[in-house]
Amino acid sequence: MSSHPSPRPVADLFAADGRLVAIPRRPARREALLAHLAESLFETGRVYRESEVNEALKTVHDDYPALRRYLVVGGFLARTKDGAAYHRQRTAPVTGGATPAVA
Repeated sequence: MSSHPSPRPVADLFAADGRLVAIPRRPARREALLAHLAESLFETGRVYRESEVNEALKTVHDDYPALRRYLVVGGFLARTKDGAAYHRQRTAPVTGGATPAVA
């Protein structure tokens, strides 16, 4: 059995005002944050313009371009080739195997 401490809740990453203190450097911690942001800021089945994604992310952190990029690269948000439209892609990380294609 490993003696790793249990993962801290994502709430630890936020200040009392609800803003993100910092974007975690550790991939697992960042992945947990991204899952939380995707779930709490974006509705499944809705298409968002880039400006809407930016506005939602600005409510939690000033570096919204980095958060947007992490959400897309991590597979939480899918983006059209021209970058004009986004939608929530999944709620849980896919471990192993390929990420499903989006039509």
